[in-house]
Amino acid sequence: MRSHSLICKADVCIVPPNSFALARSIEYFRIPRDILSICLGKSTYRPLWHHRERDTVRAGMGGHVTLEISNTTPLPAKIYANEGLAQVLFLRASEPCEVSYTDRNGKYQKQRGITTPFH
Repeated sequence: MRSHSLICKADVCIVPPNSFALARSIEYFRIPRDILSICLGKSTYRPLWHHRERDTVRAGMGGHVTLEISNTTPLPAKIYANEGLAQVLFLRASEPCEVSYTDRNGKYQKQRGITTPFH
């Protein structure tokens, strides 16, 4: 999979075939220690999620969530601004986690904007 130049105009972004784009959530999350959250790709954009259709936002995490949009189809894909690519499901645990993302000094903690992977 390659990264191509995206074509973005006003409220539409076109992801070329067989490529990917990174985006970020509009929301800035502050997940409490007793909450687990699961990010689910919305069915409207299911062909674009590939293997990353679900992910977790860990307890104690704070920041924007970076989303990977993978267009594995042979056609360009249109992404519309503010339409919503994903939804987040929040689950309350019976007790707070023992070690939170904050405690571990998570590498994506307090991220703003799009954050690429750290190695």
